[in-house]
Amino acid sequence: MGILTPSGDRGPGAETITDLAGAVTRAAGEVRGRLVTCVGTDLVDIDDVRRILVRQPRFAHRYFTAAERGYCLRTGDPAERFAARLAAKEAVLKALGVGLSGAAFTEIEVVRLAGGQPRLALTGRAVALADAAGVRSWLVTLTHSRHVAHAFVAGLSDASA
Repeated sequence: MGILTPSGDRGPGAETITDLAGAVTRAAGEVRGRLVTCVGTDLVDIDDVRRILVRQPRFAHRYFTAAERGYCLRTGDPAERFAARLAAKEAVLKALGVGLSGAAFTEIEVVRLAGGQPRLALTGRAVALADAAGVRSWLVTLTHSRHVAHAFVAGLSDASA
């Protein structure tokens, strides 16, 4: 999100109040009538990920899908993107209450919609665990500073109880 400005006064990265209102309305539509059944959060140190990527080249293949690796490697410093995605995967496993060995990390994929918003796609044991927990879809948010990446996820059921 860029700088919030009055309508018509747009600079690089600026968003109008109308843009923000539309985003809030769309987000509210995603959760209206849904029940949050579980939440998870995780922080990952970006420097640690950077060191692991150098010392253990297979790390990216063991923990990330081909699509995730392709997205992360398109930047000069892929550690930030890898760290945010690793945080999301760990947050999902925490939300499901199974710990880090509950499912393969490649069974939890962070995908990007056309507008850039992150979404989660689960396969294998991860989707079976989510189904057993009553999770039908996920909300996810990712962010990072220079040093730390953070992810927050919420598992949603189909209807409120």
